[in-house]
Amino acid sequence: MSAINAKASSRGKEEASGMRSEALGERGCLGDVKRGQVILVAYLIVTLELTFLFMQMGVVPYLAKSLGLDSMGFGYLQTTFGVLQLVGGPIFRRFADQFGTRAALILSCASGSAFFLLMSISTSIPLLFLSRLPAVFMHGLPGAQKVIIDLTTPSQRADALGKLGLCFGIGIIVGSALGGVLSTEFGTFFPIYVALVGNLINTMIAMVWIPLQAKPKSDYCVMEHSTSQSGSVFSIREILRLMKFPGVMEVFIVKVFAGFPIGLFLIMFSIISMDFFGLEAVESGYLMSYFGVLQMALMRTVWHYCIVAVPMVFAFSILGTITDSILTKAVPSSDTGAMLGICASVQPLTRTVGPTIGGILYKQFGVSSFGYLQLIVNIGLFVYLLKSKIPLREMKTQ
Repeated sequence: MSAINAKASSRGKEEASGMRSEALGERGCLGDVKRGQVILVAYLIVTLELTFLFMQMGVVPYLAKSLGLDSMGFGYLQTTFGVLQLVGGPIFRRFADQFGTRAALILSCASGSAFFLLMSISTSIPLLFLSRLPAVFMHGLPGAQKVIIDLTTPSQRADALGKLGLCFGIGIIVGSALGGVLSTEFGTFFPIYVALVGNLINTMIAMVWIPLQAKPKSDYCVMEHSTSQSGSVFSIREILRLMKFPGVMEVFIVKVFAGFPIGLFLIMFSIISMDFFGLEAVESGYLMSYFGVLQMALMRTVWHYCIVAVPMVFAFSILGTITDSILTKAVPSSDTGAMLGICASVQPLTRTVGPTIGGILYKQFGVSSFGYLQLIVNIGLFVYLLKSKIPLREMKTQ
């Protein structure tokens, strides 16, 4: 009897185990179905956040000027924004590692709401500088990148990250044009009010549609182990460790140097539009929506400006997509968050040192200096890429 009971008990355990496996399989299939929806929501969140950000970027120079802030002071304002984002990038990444991408995206959208709320009451220069403070946690694009990294395989990653570049382009086009039109028709602060309401809606979207845990549980265990060892992105030891993987150092050098002239021009765009071309907010918005970079050495009129600026968004987005995809594939899966954090620090670093360098170039050498700088950097990188030993095949260490 005991043998019969033991056999029956064993059979019951096997059936129960099979039922649990089947249930887990069904949940896995359900996760696969929902995965695409979550990625689409991430695209929507980052598109809206960038649209609202570029709405204010077209307005802030004119708001600053109306408050009595000169071009040098405006450079300090941009530097403040860059420093805050540079400092906040690693903090945001650690927050995302600890509490998940849902909480991180909610934090980014909520910080955007605080950012625009403070801007809406900026009736003096100190308040305008104070409004930059929430920028420390405004990292919607890295947050969306992390969602995509968590939910895609390495073979799918380049395509998924490439669509984020499309979101970036839409944000520039719609946000810049809309900001200029709204500020001209309804006043300087109206686009800021619209962006405030939009960010509140974006926060609700993140709360409702982004799941608590997008990444599989097993991956979380590996990531937590790596996070406990890796420490902050500002850790020199951690950066050097990641740079030792094959091809990482070479690709990262290309990312930094190729993106610097483009970022420098983007920083100085509003000053060039106001001072060099004498454009109003709505005209500046239309022009900014036509962004791109090629060469500006022969630029003399706004029409030249439009012609040579066509590829900027395309080139800027392609550069970020390719380098981010290669770099995240070149390191172990547990280190993709750390690598994204390092990649995300490049643009804030450019915004930190860019206003000073850009201001010197503009005042000493004129607008054409940005084109010559891009030309020199591109030639140098072309020669470097020909001689470097970047692996032609992308290897993913598990």
